Amino acid sequence: MDLTTIIGILFGLGALVGGYVWDGGHVSALIVPSAALIVLGGTIGAVAVSFPLARLKEIGKALSMGFKETKRDPAIIIEELVDMATIARREGVLALEQRAQEHSNAFLKDGLMMVVDGTDPELTRQILELEMDALEHKHEGYAKIFEAAGGYAPTMGIIGTVMGLIHVLGNLSDPSSLGPAIAVAFTATLYGVSTANVIYLPLANKIKIRSKEQISEMELMLEGILALQAGENPQLIKKKLASFLHDKHKEGEVADSGAEE
Repeated sequence: MDLTTIIGILFGLGALVGGYVWDGGHVSALIVPSAALIVLGGTIGAVAVSFPLARLKEIGKALSMGFKETKRDPAIIIEELVDMATIARREGVLALEQRAQEHSNAFLKDGLMMVVDGTDPELTRQILELEMDALEHKHEGYAKIFEAAGGYAPTMGIIGTVMGLIHVLGNLSDPSSLGPAIAVAFTATLYGVSTANVIYLPLANKIKIRSKEQISEMELMLEGILALQAGENPQLIKKKLASFLHDKHKEGEVADSGAEE
């Protein structure tokens, strides 16, 4: 579970409520079930209309991608590829067959099996790039669901407020209740804007970042697979793939190299 996503949402909502209470407001005034029904129900309905059923069935996967953190260490992948390149150079690519079949990463497994089977390097690149494009397209679809929700929610909030004002202005017999009734009506706008900017849009952005990380990892694997297939020097492969590492990983690698010298 990605704690930054959960903490971020809780902190954002807590800051909004805390600021309101700090100015003398009461939390109970923010709890308006009818406004929540209009905003949340309207947003869900609009999203359902916007996307086909097959896409809506993937909302669970999209939420998982936003809330679940997958630990990745590119340095480990590089070391593994360098190790396999060393074996392939010494014993031939066929020596990697069992290791490839047992590998847990499906993308790397497919690439290695194509190398073992003697697939043309250009065809190997094309197939793996198509897999990457398909995955990136799928992730974009995940993000668009929450981007759509982030666009509809504020509008639903305004609609809820207008509906509330219509109800208020249609019952002016008791002027003393006019102020509280208007305040309740504007709660819908608060719900719409806050959910869009604290939940939906940030989740969409988190999914995009997760997607870029995964695609970058796959690009690293692709270059490593092709270099291995070309029979390049393992140490040169290591230097080439090091360009995919973040700064902290690069610093660690430099430190390790200095220690070895």
